[in-house]
Amino acid sequence: MTLSSPASGEESPGAVAARLTGRAVTGVRPMSGALTEAALDDGRTVVVKRADEAAARAEAAGLRWLAEAGAPPVPRVHGREGAWLVLDRVTQRRPGREPALRFGRELAGLHAAGAPAFGAPPPGGPVEAFIGLAPMRNVTGDDWPAWYAEHRVLPYLRRAVDAGTMDAGEAAVVERVCARLPELAGPAEPPARLHGDLWSGNVLWGADGRVHVIDPAAHGGHRETDLAMLALFGCPLLDAVLEGYREVAPLAEGWRERVGVHQLFPLLVHAVLFGRGYAGQALGAARSALSL
Repeated sequence: MTLSSPASGEESPGAVAARLTGRAVTGVRPMSGALTEAALDDGRTVVVKRADEAAARAEAAGLRWLAEAGAPPVPRVHGREGAWLVLDRVTQRRPGREPALRFGRELAGLHAAGAPAFGAPPPGGPVEAFIGLAPMRNVTGDDWPAWYAEHRVLPYLRRAVDAGTMDAGEAAVVERVCARLPELAGPAEPPARLHGDLWSGNVLWGADGRVHVIDPAAHGGHRETDLAMLALFGCPLLDAVLEGYREVAPLAEGWRERVGVHQLFPLLVHAVLFGRGYAGQALGAARSALSL
């Protein structure tokens, strides 16, 4: 690792890591524009992350809330200071069946830890939060179909239409899904403690034999939403993950048919962020849901 120099007038990630861990930093290695690895004098390595201040606050609160449940493991938060966040680094290895089964069981435990309401933010987390680079409002509700339509699907649908990514006819298909959500949502379930952005890039197969999760958009929601996100972006060994999950917490009948309902939210977020390709996928998911 080599020490890097900060831009003029800007504090270095190494200095932030030293202050928030209380250890001397022996070297830093840039990982991307927002991420830096910092080696500490006790042999550990931490990740220094810089983001929008509200996003950093939301991420720190989300990680702590997930950690309270005890599983699956998340990086320890050494501290947050403004837009800076310092976390433990997760050392990785190749995916394996036993870790996948354990991850499924632990994910079921996370969901069972619950939340005060659908949309509830983590304690200390902001209402105006984020999922990836997109804003996400953590407004609470007691009825999942109504809450999901109003606070997850429709805001991103409107943004996609305003940006010209979806047209009015396509939006009408998604709106029909929202209108039918009470009958499409399956049996009522209590609010689960969600990771909230559980795509494969946020699932790290740790060298300790456990699956760690990072970068949450944590909130109270429907547990099938996390599982649908895993399926959408190709989690390795997903069948084993689901097997482990169902050992602990069987899923309601028809859950496989409802995957498209739960994928509407992340697909519309991606349509807003990345364009027309994801809009087409969202439309496909909506039409699939309407065929139930």
